[in-house]
Amino acid sequence: MKLDEKRLQRFKIFNNLDIDEIKVFLKKIDNKSFKKNEIIMHEGDTGETLLFLLDGEVNITKALTLSTNKNNDDNDLREKEFIRVNSDHNVVIGELSLFTKDSKRSATVKALIDCKIAYLNKKDFFKICEDNPAVGYKIINNLTKIIAERLVDTNHQVLKLTTAFGLIVDG
Repeated sequence: MKLDEKRLQRFKIFNNLDIDEIKVFLKKIDNKSFKKNEIIMHEGDTGETLLFLLDGEVNITKALTLSTNKNNDDNDLREKEFIRVNSDHNVVIGELSLFTKDSKRSATVKALIDCKIAYLNKKDFFKICEDNPAVGYKIINNLTKIIAERLVDTNHQVLKLTTAFGLIVDG
């Protein structure tokens, strides 16, 4: 699929931006293809890019650390699939790396089928926002909404897990 303004317009991050405003970002966005089962990003790795899933399907996982012995000196790292999305969802990935100091990836993203990813690096993102304050305001506002929605979802998940854990402990 050819990347153009119309395709980018489908992503929530570009809500309320007109075609000319999106073109400013399009000039700085690059593409990369990933094969089935290829890791797109590893949790904990440094990363300073915002990713757009253009084609394909990915799963997003986080490592769970479980103690495997009484001495707590050996940990078994397992991954928990949190999200499975395809390009129809018009999802952005890696938005936290734009705002965190150490820019560590918070999850692992793996291609379930061949995928095409577009990416925008942090430096270019903020340069566009600085050079075009009205566009910057809109895009930061959209990102804030995306992050807030994800935080609300995470809070619901924590509540469910806490409730389940409490029920198990209470017997």
